[in-house]
Amino acid sequence: MCGLAGFILQGSYGESDLDSLNHKMISKIVHRGPDDLGIWSDHALGIGLSHCRLSIQDLSSAGSQPMHSESSRYVIVFNGEIYNHLELREEITKKSFNAQNFKGHSDTETLLASIEIMGLQETLMKCVGMFAFALVDRQSQTLFLCRDRFGEKPLYYGFIGKNFIFGSELKALKPFPGFNSSISKEALSNFIQLSYIPSPQSIYKDIFKLEPGHVLSININQVSQSSISNIPYWSIEKSMAAASQNLYPNEKDGLEDLEKNLTNAVTSQLISDVSVGAFLSGGIDSSLIASIMQKNSMSKIKTFTIGFNESLYDESKFAKNVADYLGTDHYCLDVTPKDALNLIPDIPKIYDEPFADSSQIPTYFVSKAAKEFVTVSLSGDGADELFGGYNRYTWGPSIWQKASYLPYFSKEILANLARALTPQTLNIMLRYTNVVRPGEKIHKLSQALKGARSIDDMYINLISEWHEDEIVSSLDLIPLRERKQKFNIPTSFMINDSSLQMMYRDSKTYLPDDILCKVDRAAMALSLETRAPFLDHRVAESAWRLSIKSKIKGAEKKWALKQLLYKNIPQKLLDRPKTGFSIPIGAWLRGPLKDWAENLLHEKRLVLEGNFNPLPIRQAWKHHLSGKYDFSSKLWNVLMFQAWLEAQNQDKLLN
Repeated sequence: MCGLAGFILQGSYGESDLDSLNHKMISKIVHRGPDDLGIWSDHALGIGLSHCRLSIQDLSSAGSQPMHSESSRYVIVFNGEIYNHLELREEITKKSFNAQNFKGHSDTETLLASIEIMGLQETLMKCVGMFAFALVDRQSQTLFLCRDRFGEKPLYYGFIGKNFIFGSELKALKPFPGFNSSISKEALSNFIQLSYIPSPQSIYKDIFKLEPGHVLSININQVSQSSISNIPYWSIEKSMAAASQNLYPNEKDGLEDLEKNLTNAVTSQLISDVSVGAFLSGGIDSSLIASIMQKNSMSKIKTFTIGFNESLYDESKFAKNVADYLGTDHYCLDVTPKDALNLIPDIPKIYDEPFADSSQIPTYFVSKAAKEFVTVSLSGDGADELFGGYNRYTWGPSIWQKASYLPYFSKEILANLARALTPQTLNIMLRYTNVVRPGEKIHKLSQALKGARSIDDMYINLISEWHEDEIVSSLDLIPLRERKQKFNIPTSFMINDSSLQMMYRDSKTYLPDDILCKVDRAAMALSLETRAPFLDHRVAESAWRLSIKSKIKGAEKKWALKQLLYKNIPQKLLDRPKTGFSIPIGAWLRGPLKDWAENLLHEKRLVLEGNFNPLPIRQAWKHHLSGKYDFSSKLWNVLMFQAWLEAQNQDKLLN
């Protein structure tokens, strides 16, 4: 794993200016690659590339970047891993490339040789891996920016004046002279509702995220917005559509093919010149990955989890049970409220823009546990979106099917009745059910029904914390629920099943912009590489070829994965309610984090800054402190923006 940055300058600059700018930009993200640093610039073209390296494959200088192709036509800075690069290397060697011309055994060198022989488009389609890279074609004088299919690796780009800049993280772009830190109100509105900023937006007006599966190209000699081409080389829509036309003939065939593809994905991701381990929560996804790893390892694999004093959130005992059964070398890091409090000031620095999935905290600490022993860790990310793991996939369609027959006003009455009792009261009443925090879930679902005229409306309500831009000030925009293009399935690709629609939309937006962003930044802040076998596109295609009934059987989610897992681990070790990778943030906000939160949510401060309407925020804060409601998710969104804004203001003072 690595970091990259670069620019195309318009105007007259000296060679030393380009080198200095390269160093300033890449030095901001050396945590992504502390093992090596390299720069390259072409003064005549006004272009610069810089790279910091976390050495995973080929630890020698032969893997250093920026790297030039054998003919010197191409120059690349690459972040990620190509898991099938040995197969690619064998293929291009058979075609025309002399194997003796390889200087080392890095996947970057293989990638460059493949691009030179087969072209960029064909190479991208053949690559199995996670990546973001910048490629300069000196012959056509074109810069290409490329991102992997699911968006595991980040890449930002934009214009500062007439200059084009790009980098792995926003902090790499900020040293560029004239960087505009104006906040995008539309991005802020989306963030407050979704807890993340959806691609292609960033928090800044003129800076964007390259979307997953896309190639951006720009003519180095004609740098302008109009000269940019940004097109997909792969899309979830096309892949899902093709899979839907080729469903497995029966469950047995489907499970066998899925098991083969998942095993191949895991074993290919174990290839490394450094130590590899796995995150293990004791749930379905991470347990399946760990079991396949251990099954294919000659020695004990290392697994990692975290623990909390609060029993409702502590999954460490489940992880230990699985680890003991598999015989892994298991490590647990206990996390206290003080640990979280000490981390919070660093969260805006880690994520660069507002990010409010509170599982960012346990993700950081499990990465910290892993980094003590390994340089690479596998995770179970992507399984929920591909195999139907979220509660909304079962509850949402089921409730909508019943409620859709009711008149609009009746749904409003029903939603209000469900919220008549506090979540605390409902939790007590339903304490013997097999559901974690049922009161909060009932309130969430009742909110989803309010104002919903279709399953699309209900889905957007389910994924939103705040609604109707109710707290963002001075926002002359159409509310998110009326800007559904981001969430609507294109007319050329229609899915009839509501659960599958939600899974598609989550794979398109929530997965890359929340889940994968969370893991990448948390792990890379500690110089740890993470890999997600479920996001091997061949595993994803297997998932899409399974019927929805093979993923969700009745109320049982991830049925297909469970069938594979129960071959390796007894079912009794895994039967428990899904809790997610969560923390007791609600209790902490009433306790050790209360003063920190009160300072950021103070009414005078909110009025002075002018970003939010203080009234609903103060009301939510008051209700949360009463203990009758858990508004931690809503409040965390505001708090993470406020903490980010405070960090921005401090940076301005220092600079």
